[in-house]
Amino acid sequence: MFVRPFRVKSNTVIKGSDRRKLRADISAAFPSLSADELSELVPNKEELNVVRIYAHKGDAVTIYVLNKNPLFFELEKRLYPTVYVLWRLPALLQTFRTWPPVLQKLIGGADLMLPGVVVPSSGLPKVDQGDCCAVSVVNNRAPVAVGTAAVSSAEMNNLGMKGRGVCVLHTYMDNLWAFGDKSGPPSLPDVESEGQGVNTEESEADEEDEEEERKEVKMHEEEEQSPVIMDALLLQCFLHALKSKVKKSELPLLTSTFLRNHMFSCCPSGKQLDIKKSSYKKLSKFLQAMQQQYNLVQVKELTKGVESIVEVDWKHPELRSFVVPEETDVEATLVKDGEEGDTPYHPPEITTLYCVSARLEPLFLDANKSHFSILLPYDSHVTVNPTLCDCLLEKSEYQEVVSLKWDDLFSRTLGRMQQCYQVVFPGQAPRIKKGHIEPIDISVASRGSNKKVTLIKNLEVYGLDPAVVATALQHRVQASSVLQPVPGAKDKVLVQIQGNQIHHIGNLLLEHYHIPRKYIQGLDKALKGGKKK
Repeated sequence: MFVRPFRVKSNTVIKGSDRRKLRADISAAFPSLSADELSELVPNKEELNVVRIYAHKGDAVTIYVLNKNPLFFELEKRLYPTVYVLWRLPALLQTFRTWPPVLQKLIGGADLMLPGVVVPSSGLPKVDQGDCCAVSVVNNRAPVAVGTAAVSSAEMNNLGMKGRGVCVLHTYMDNLWAFGDKSGPPSLPDVESEGQGVNTEESEADEEDEEEERKEVKMHEEEEQSPVIMDALLLQCFLHALKSKVKKSELPLLTSTFLRNHMFSCCPSGKQLDIKKSSYKKLSKFLQAMQQQYNLVQVKELTKGVESIVEVDWKHPELRSFVVPEETDVEATLVKDGEEGDTPYHPPEITTLYCVSARLEPLFLDANKSHFSILLPYDSHVTVNPTLCDCLLEKSEYQEVVSLKWDDLFSRTLGRMQQCYQVVFPGQAPRIKKGHIEPIDISVASRGSNKKVTLIKNLEVYGLDPAVVATALQHRVQASSVLQPVPGAKDKVLVQIQGNQIHHIGNLLLEHYHIPRKYIQGLDKALKGGKKK
């Protein structure tokens, strides 16, 4: 629900009577809370704010904020705790556990599916369908997501742990979390019985369970790093790139370009292609194997030390029988809510409009245009009358200018008007805002010891999710990226990625998202050909 930025409608300090009502509502929704815990969550004297927002899909949500941290959010007259509350009271909700890699899926907007749930020896948490519940990762009890049970725990077992488990509403790292102090989850031991005087047999059983879980986690990590697995992923991305990305007209194609622009973009979501972790270790050795063992491609050194793919056997049985996997290109899939993806991204239509200012209102009275009326520029010819003279002419021109060409008249008129702009997103009502639209700003900054990073701002203005753009860039350039708040700008974040990546960012925005070049600032700072990052 909070994967994308939300719009704040109002932010007010709560009244005394409303504070008491909120405390009563929280107590009714979460009866396990003690009086002291309630007083700590809703203190009598500290400032408590009520923030009303609209989520990106139009849902009206009320957020209760204490000391700049959101505590609870109310959706359809139902209260839900945020991760900030659950880090203080981790036992407040029934909690399902999952593996750490699944967290990135949840942050991206996916629901928790039952195959990803780690079932403890004591069984699943007891929940009914629709119950509020939390999600944590193995080895840390601190919840990282909040939602509702898709089905009861009994039904989960009946389904063989297949299908949807938790409908996720809010996660660590989403925009509701970013509305607070952006602190991270605390480290809470995953064994609740530790230090509580349980009997020896139970402690030993718990320790055995923990050891089994640690082994399972290690096994998953080793599988992720296994050369055999990486070899299979490498081959899949290679065949996918040849079948659906590379065109005959591109040959000869530099092997480095083939890897960077084609193979990386074919890597499935949630995976990372790393040749160094494969048995080949180097791209040249992998391509040599593809040439010698399969005869799929021909690779030659056209210039000294630089290899290129010069020929591809498009009719090779291995290539013809390969089936392109679905949802492998992260750039082609925007943020998911559950299993169903949002509609594909289309750039907004942007039209420059003009708003009648107070000074020019008399000029437009005969046309029934009042203060703040919206106008489009158009051609005409006008004779200067007393009203035009007062509104548009300088004092020195009063006796000299008796008529104006429309382009001159209009340029004078526009110069005295307040500019605004209209943004139309597909399927949404037009949005008109005052001032100039902020361009997507791309800049390069230094970060010590001559290291460069590229910063991208104002993606939200064009309906782009910074987290999705950052992930797409990671796949394109194989460099790490982070999201940071924009100083002085509330509810906005910037993308920071290692190296001077302006060229790749420009290609992504221009060719993939189809943002007009005039709305992108900083493309001229791209590295010239031949220079390194």
